[in-house]
Amino acid sequence: MDTNNLETLFLVGQSPWYDNIDRRLIQNGRIEELFRLGITGVTSNPSIFEKAVNGSSVYDSFIRDQAEAGKSPDKICDLITIEDVQSAADLLYDTYKASEGRDGYVSLEVNPDYAYDPDKTINDARRIHSDVARPNLIIKVPGTREGLEPIRVLTREGININVTLLFSLSQYEASAGAYIDGITDRLRDGHSVERVRSVASVFVSRVDTKIDKMLDDFSIDELKGKIAVANAKMIYQRFKELFYNQGFGDLASKGVRIQRVLWGSTGTKNRAYSDVKYVDELIGKDTINTLPDATLQAFLDHGTPRLTIEEDLDKARQYLDVLQQQGIDLSMVCDEIQQQGVDAFCVSFNKLLDAIAHKARLAAS
Repeated sequence: MDTNNLETLFLVGQSPWYDNIDRRLIQNGRIEELFRLGITGVTSNPSIFEKAVNGSSVYDSFIRDQAEAGKSPDKICDLITIEDVQSAADLLYDTYKASEGRDGYVSLEVNPDYAYDPDKTINDARRIHSDVARPNLIIKVPGTREGLEPIRVLTREGININVTLLFSLSQYEASAGAYIDGITDRLRDGHSVERVRSVASVFVSRVDTKIDKMLDDFSIDELKGKIAVANAKMIYQRFKELFYNQGFGDLASKGVRIQRVLWGSTGTKNRAYSDVKYVDELIGKDTINTLPDATLQAFLDHGTPRLTIEEDLDKARQYLDVLQQQGIDLSMVCDEIQQQGVDAFCVSFNKLLDAIAHKARLAAS
């Protein structure tokens, strides 16, 4: 039988994950259909849950029942997200088991309000880990400077971590270092490391969105739509240096798994670009692409599943050099985008709580 583009993508070394979770997809069997097509993981974030609750009535009776039982909007939110993640994790358990823990994960994010508070991040991740109680849960921790300690501490405790909201090479390096330090600590403690997994989520399209606007001021159209992919390609080269080297080989011989790179924010926001741009141009071994629904459908229809991440590396370096020559500090820009990303997730999380509170009040009236 012919393989579809998702299956071929997996065969060349990149795992396709689905960037969405919604109780309707679980109840109507759509998410299982996606797994049969080749999706091997699911990611979530506060914006996804906010859209699911605000955009449907599927949660209304659950919210009503929990509100009548005296639960607060915060607690109801926890129950909603935990139940959806548990359901998806159970459906993906066979994938998790068959891949020996490489795939089959469902992500759930710590409260984004804690992105700059290490202690609260650690405690919230521990709570999520305990409440969800699934081996194929992977907890999202923002890759802020303040998030590095939680990544190390939680990895040491054997909790799977998805480092999210990474944009720059320096942010990626710091998060990878925190994982390596944490898993090394766990080894020193004498604990098993074989089931501990981590991914580093590098957001892509938002970089082009920001840089393209800045390039308008310099009238440098030839760099538009080039910087996000060039930046990601350099991150992949650094990934290889960190995890394919002899030093990490010593850790691997003791059962330590590499921290794979996950490309996030891969939906194309500029209609002038291909709708599969941030998939087709970033296909590499030991990577993941988390696909929004529209991008997934487009890739199934006309994507090109072949290794591309190391093509035209000299051009990628040239694009980044020219950008720097124009006085644009990509690292500083990425720090700003990261902060904006944290802020956006905080807004979505609070909108989610407001939606739950509103529906609870309607049920009580």
